[in-house]
Amino acid sequence: MGQQQLLLVILVTIIVGIATVVAINTFGTAADQANIDAVTNDVATLASAAQGYYMRPAMLGGGGRTFDGSANPDSDGISFTGLAFPSTGVSDDEQTAQNENGRYEITVVDASSFTITAHPSSCEGYTPGTISQEDADGPVGTLVGGTDCVEGDRIIATVTPSNFSIN
Repeated sequence: MGQQQLLLVILVTIIVGIATVVAINTFGTAADQANIDAVTNDVATLASAAQGYYMRPAMLGGGGRTFDGSANPDSDGISFTGLAFPSTGVSDDEQTAQNENGRYEITVVDASSFTITAHPSSCEGYTPGTISQEDADGPVGTLVGGTDCVEGDRIIATVTPSNFSIN
C-alpha cells in the first residue's frame, strides 16, 4: 500500500508543477499584452493631442495648420512638450519621450503628417533611458540613453490632421 501512496504523491506533484508552469506562462503573456495595449492607448492619445495642436492657431501655441512649425517662426514644429504628454523624461530635441509603458519618437514627414514610433517596455531589446535630473516630485529633465525594441516589436502610427493609423 505504501508504494501506491508514494506513486500518488509523485503524480500529484507532477500535475501541480505542470499547472504552475502553464499559469506562469499565461501570466507573462497577459502582462506583455497589457503593456502593448497601454502603448497603443498612449499613441492614440498622442495622435488626438497632435490633431488639436494642428488646428490651434500658431499665436496660441499651436501648429497653425501644420505639424512642421512652418506657420510659426518661433516653433520647430510638433514636440512632446507641446502635446503635454505625461512622461518621465523628454530628449533635448523634444522629439523622444519615455514613460512607464515605453519610449515614443516623433518624426515629422511634412506639414500635414508625422509618425509616432513606440517601443513598448515589454518588447525584446528594450532598456529604459535615464533622466538627467531629479526634484521633489521625482525624475524630470532630459532623457538620456536606452535601447529600442527590435524592429518587429515596434508600434508605428501615421498621423494626419483628420486621421491616424497604427501599423
